[in-house]
Amino acid sequence: MNHSDKLNNRPGQQAGTPVHSESVSGSAGAGSSRGLLKFITCGSVDDGKSTLIGHILYDAKLIYADQEKALELDSKVGSTGGGIDYSLLLDGLMAEREQGITIDVAYRYFTTSARSFIVADTPGHEEYTRNMAVGASFAQLAVILVDASQGVLVQTRRHARICSLMGIRHYVFAVNKMDLVKYSEERFSEILKQINELAAELSLPDVKVIPLSATAGDNVTVKSVNMPWYTGETLLAYLENVDVSESESGEKFYMPVQRVCRPDRTFRGFQGQVEAGSIKVGDTVKTLPSGETADVSGILAAGKEADNAYAGQPVTITLDREVDVSRGCVITTDENIAAYGTLDVSLLWTDDSELAAGADYLVKLGTKLIPAVVTSIKYAVDVNTGEHISVTTLGKNGLARCTIKLSEPIPADRFALHKTLGELILIDRVTNMTAACGVVEDVSDKAAAADERAAFTDGKLRARGDVFEEFYYDVNSYNVFHTQTVRRTFTVGDEIPTAGKSYAYPDDLDIIVMRDRVAVRVRGRKVTGLMTFDEYEYDGTVPIVNGRGFAVLAKTDEDVKRFISEYENAGEQTLPELSGKWLDFDTYRRIFISGAYI
Repeated sequence: MNHSDKLNNRPGQQAGTPVHSESVSGSAGAGSSRGLLKFITCGSVDDGKSTLIGHILYDAKLIYADQEKALELDSKVGSTGGGIDYSLLLDGLMAEREQGITIDVAYRYFTTSARSFIVADTPGHEEYTRNMAVGASFAQLAVILVDASQGVLVQTRRHARICSLMGIRHYVFAVNKMDLVKYSEERFSEILKQINELAAELSLPDVKVIPLSATAGDNVTVKSVNMPWYTGETLLAYLENVDVSESESGEKFYMPVQRVCRPDRTFRGFQGQVEAGSIKVGDTVKTLPSGETADVSGILAAGKEADNAYAGQPVTITLDREVDVSRGCVITTDENIAAYGTLDVSLLWTDDSELAAGADYLVKLGTKLIPAVVTSIKYAVDVNTGEHISVTTLGKNGLARCTIKLSEPIPADRFALHKTLGELILIDRVTNMTAACGVVEDVSDKAAAADERAAFTDGKLRARGDVFEEFYYDVNSYNVFHTQTVRRTFTVGDEIPTAGKSYAYPDDLDIIVMRDRVAVRVRGRKVTGLMTFDEYEYDGTVPIVNGRGFAVLAKTDEDVKRFISEYENAGEQTLPELSGKWLDFDTYRRIFISGAYI
């Protein structure tokens, strides 16, 4: 699993619902959504996951003739006594075939007359739990295999918990190897009781249990004559008809920004995938974390102009005014979405080294990658009982509730409300490996709204006051955090605080706020005027800073106009070079030392 893996999660539901060999949610026949179904097979080692999917592909004639011939020849090499070893269709690595286990996640795409499928066959061994979590991150439904001769095992419980953590709402518990227990209804009833208890404990909302034999084919694609006591559907029939659609009625638009497209000064588009709701030209949107508002002036979908866009579409959106938006920001119409600096999360720890409070990582949430510190491990979760255990460290494959402090507030929300803004991974800053995956359970330290942040105003003119941002270096975590403690609006005649803990400006200076195209004159610490760039002329007698408080290396009005022109015409790739040419970062700015998380 690497940090580009996206976790596609869904919220849970109430606990206490017993499950039966029929679906809890009722019949999944006529009227079900039969779109693409993405599902995962998981469970303990040697429960028959690969064999099950291989049998479906083989029975449903979903492999080519040469694949079928190769499978028959490969099976003779193994230890199946001449019978077909269906697992070979998915276990592609030599190491997997030699050991008879799945190591990597095997994805298969297939289509029946009723539906199209993508299935992720995942490893059951505890050593490869992180691989299993990758497969679970994309799935809408989980097929969890249970060996009829062994019942629900620790790894079965772990995988069920991980699927629940990842937000999977639909479950099939496939009680496999019924042929080894002589198709005993009594044994099936014993396992059904175990699954009932597990489903109630984890609040699994939609569960079906099917007795089958992946090797013999009972209840896989054809009804078993050996289990007349089971009157439900076969596994394939159920998968073809189960409704996994989620209601999106009432969901408001939001789109994490993947890229800012700025080919020249005449065009600035924000690219990403619409995660929920819809948007149309003319709609008013809010940008986060800046909290600014603007109207949608244009939408490009598949390279063509469009009037609107819907959930699932990749689009480019243009706005009618300059706003502070970059990769990792969110554009939305939902007033309930905001930026937060502290996250309460449930984590699956996948790294070989232990997690301890105070460790720092990179957090990938939505399209944002940001430094963060795990400030506390509230408790670990016992895989068997669900008991909360007080711990100071967390080992590999452990589940825990933790608090994470971000270096700055970012758009985030509880996973149950907005899944894309509530799923995250932690990345080791040295190895660049994924150390954990998880979901946001709660948020705090809400960022100030746009009208609560420092700003300069005069009539219709308004410029952001980012010159007052404070930067802290935390000695405990070796991370830089920043916040804005000044939240006033300054107008002509107001005195500004020219000194803070991490900035010190002269009493006389000009501030040019590039994003708003507004210049602010400060004389004797007081705001003496605001003007547009078209009106502004630099007299060369005072220092000049940009909107972030960095000194602009300009001595004449011609220098300033050239800087503005080069900045506005710069592409995304050339901005760092431009900043090095025109800005001095150390003149008025510094980072002060702090011994606690801010």
